[in-house]
Amino acid sequence: MYYVQQSLGKNEELIHVGQFHWMYTLGAIIQIFWGVVLCIMVLIGSYIIQVRVFGEPDDGFISAVQHSHVGVRLLAFFMIIYGLLGFARMMIVKITTEIAVTNSRLIYKRGLVARYVGEIAIDRIEGVNFLQGIMGRLLNYGRVVVRGMGVGEVVLPPIADPVKFRRAIEKAKNS
Repeated sequence: MYYVQQSLGKNEELIHVGQFHWMYTLGAIIQIFWGVVLCIMVLIGSYIIQVRVFGEPDDGFISAVQHSHVGVRLLAFFMIIYGLLGFARMMIVKITTEIAVTNSRLIYKRGLVARYVGEIAIDRIEGVNFLQGIMGRLLNYGRVVVRGMGVGEVVLPPIADPVKFRRAIEKAKNS
């Protein structure tokens, strides 16, 4: 919350901090899982082609991988890298995103080098909606959409307990 703490005014106090739901982190971990699955699929496909199509002797899977074409091994390696990069991208988004409600404004900041900051004064908020699918309803996460008068709308990423976040905005409006 470095940016939020840095940008607080004199009489401004923090009411609520929005957090990513644990499902977001699980989604990042699943990126790694799919990278490993794709790597294994490439290696198994290469093994099947070597043994079944070209009729090479079946010395075992590990031996077939060791003797496979360098392009196949590179493709398998890039599948794992693809999964790791997906994980890294999602975790950088999580680490560099700050969502907070103060007694005078809503702050949404994202970005590592280039920043996007969306701020709406609490008295300029026209409406707050949240979007929850079936899984979001069961696991208590969702997207919050905040509409401001003349400002447009700020769509927040999936956060934990969107109802509590909406109540925090209402509390800030009433104080």
